[in-house]
Amino acid sequence: MSSIFTKIINGEIPSYKVAENEKFYAFLDINPNAKGHTLVVPKEEVNKLFDLDEESYNQLMIFSRKIAIAIEKVIPCERIGLSVIGLEVPHVHVHLIPLQKMEDIQFIKKVKLLPEEFEKTAKAIAANL
Repeated sequence: MSSIFTKIINGEIPSYKVAENEKFYAFLDINPNAKGHTLVVPKEEVNKLFDLDEESYNQLMIFSRKIAIAIEKVIPCERIGLSVIGLEVPHVHVHLIPLQKMEDIQFIKKVKLLPEEFEKTAKAIAANL
């Protein structure tokens, strides 16, 4: 059975796409820790980060870096945090989270955004790639 991320990549579930290339897809987290919280996933459905082959792993980090730099241009923050937990969805995904303080990376407090805010944020990040 396909993961929710594969369904998003395939267009079966809508998303606020930030960027994609032939191997990766980046989109806003719909339950974000902060405005601009973006997920970066490989298009190939792989369960665990360290199960990726070395080339795919390195390319994922390079692609994630580009997205993080674009987020930082759009969202005022101290830095962009990176987290790879992978317990909630069996598909590798990198969380890129604008941080003001350490607590912002803890997945405890979430922010609520309107669809228009998601759309505007995704377009602004994409425009800075």
